[in-house]
Formats: sequence, structure tokens, C-alpha cells
Amino acid sequence: MTSDASVTKSYESAIKGSPETVAEFTPHRTGVHRIQHLLHQTPSLVPLIVLLTAIAVFAVALGSKFFSPFTLTLILQQVAITGIVGAAQSLVILTAGIDLSVGAIMVLSSVVMGQFTFRYGLPPAFAVLCGLGCGALMGFINGTLVARMKLPPFIVTLGMWQIVLATNFLYSANETIRSQDIANDAPILQFFGESVRIGGAVFTYGVIAMLLLVLGLAYILRHTAWGRHVYAVGDDPDAAELSGVQVRRILVTVYTLSGLICALAGWVLIGRLGSVSPTAGQFANIESITAVVIGGISLFGGRGSILGMMFGALIVGVFSLGLKMLGTDPQWTYLLIGLLIIGAVAVDQWIRKVAA
Repeated sequence: MTSDASVTKSYESAIKGSPETVAEFTPHRTGVHRIQHLLHQTPSLVPLIVLLTAIAVFAVALGSKFFSPFTLTLILQQVAITGIVGAAQSLVILTAGIDLSVGAIMVLSSVVMGQFTFRYGLPPAFAVLCGLGCGALMGFINGTLVARMKLPPFIVTLGMWQIVLATNFLYSANETIRSQDIANDAPILQFFGESVRIGGAVFTYGVIAMLLLVLGLAYILRHTAWGRHVYAVGDDPDAAELSGVQVRRILVTVYTLSGLICALAGWVLIGRLGSVSPTAGQFANIESITAVVIGGISLFGGRGSILGMMFGALIVGVFSLGLKMLGTDPQWTYLLIGLLIIGAVAVDQWIRKVAA
């Protein structure tokens, strides 16, 4: 009887549980697990660390020749187009989609701005608005096909890429509008090519536009209902719809905004080149996806940061300029960027498994 009573008492004590007993069922997190959860909560941390490491390495290898205000702002100038188009791509990928037409939309929008000014004699400012509207319209068509007709984003934007690319060459007749003509008759088209100097640093208006765009979108995505809905749609569209999110409307607005941002990139492209060229920016779609992936935005949607994309674009710019200044073969740049892309996807998968 004594042993039975003690067993019963021990059982009741275990059921009630003391703080020590309950704590035994709490999973213990190792240092690796803590790092994984930190990276899941702040996905832009990985590309930021890579960026700072790359800058430090090239600063040691090249000294003040690389680590100077002029050189660092030169990197910003080189990635301005990629950063703006990458912002458009980021919005789409956050919804678990992809937009292969971003580069073509950018170029056609710039061609519309130039042709409307010089072929039809419209006021340059109105021609710019027409180019922005053209980009938004193409994005709206993409979004409608994806959201309303339930077509795969990859197929829709692949087809749109070919259509816009062909339209670009047919409409422009492969004609380049010269820099001198634009400077004389429509300087507003070259607005984003103008610059301001702060000490030894040189900032073009295109760089300033990129930074303001990225910071603005980062705030909107994190601190507005629309931004939270974008993440919700990318994470689980069915659950988002059950929660009251208008998934179709979000998708249409995301693709439309993406097209508008690409048109803005087309305007910045004119400022960077000084001319309107239908053959410029042909690899902008690949470069934007590269910046997004290296920047830690998940290709599965619902996780990532616009700031991470910015860091990803800067990483490519730092490697490109740094290796060029070292006099290495340009192929090394592509090799390292390829490794970074694969590494970024591997890290994303690793983080997702822990967070699941």
C-alpha cells in the first residue's frame, strides 16, 4: 500500500507539474538555430554582411583607390537601373510570381518617351507621362492575365517579354535618338542623368530616385495594410483570401505598379545613356532577378525585403568594379555572381526548413 501511494503521489505531482518539469518539454535552441531564426526574421542581414565583407576585402586590396567617396558613389550610379527594375521585380516575386518582361517594358517606355517627343512633336513632359502610362498599362495586362485568368506568371511574362520586345523594334525601326538632339530639344528626358556633388561624392538624380524608391517601398511593405497583404498573398493566397484579402486586386496592383516602376527606369535609362536606344537594357530582367535572389528575397514568395534587393544589386556592383580595378578577367565576375546566386538560394532553403 505504501509503494502504491507513493507511485500515485508521484504521478499526481507529474500531472500538476512544477516549473522544472514543464521546462523539460521546451525545445532547446542551439546557437545555429538562433542564427537561423534571426536570418529568417531579417533576411536582408545575409546580403548586408556579404556586401560589407566585399567592400572591406577590396578596400584592403586596392586601398584608397577603391574606398573613396567617388568610387563608392560610382557603384551606385552603375546599379541605379538594376536597383529600380529590381524593386519592380521584388514586388512581383514577393507574391510568389516572376516578371520576365521588366527589361522590355523599361526599354519600350523609354522609346515611347523619345518617339512621342521627336516623331509626333508632343511636349516632352507629356511624352514622359505617356511613357509612364505605357509601362503601367503593360503591367496591368500582366496582372489581369495572372489574377483574373489564373495563368502562370512565368508564361504570361515570358509571352509579354517577346511581344514588347518585338513591338519595341517594330515601332522604333531600330532608330536611336541622339544625345545632342535630346539635349537641345528635350532636356527633361535627360533629367536623371544630371548630378549633384557632395564633397568627393557624385550623386546623379537617377541614384537619388533609386534610393527614394527603395526606401519608400520598404516603408509601404512593412507599415501599410497593402504591404502586409502583398506578403500574405505570397505566403499563402488561399489563406489570405479566407482572411479577407482581395487577392486578385492585390496581384493586379502589384503588376501594374511594377510596370510603372519599369517605365520610371526607362526614363532613368535615358538620363544614364543620354540617348534613346531600343537595344539598351536587354539583360535588365536577368540582372533584376539576380539582385532579388542575392538580396535574400525568397522565390517562393512571402518573405524578403526591398532593402535586401538593394544590397544584392550593390554586391554585384562592388564585385564588378572591384575585379575590374584589379585587372582580372571579366569572366571571374560572372563566376562569382553565379556562386552567390546558388549560395543565396541554398541559404534560403536552409532558413525555410528551420522556420517551418
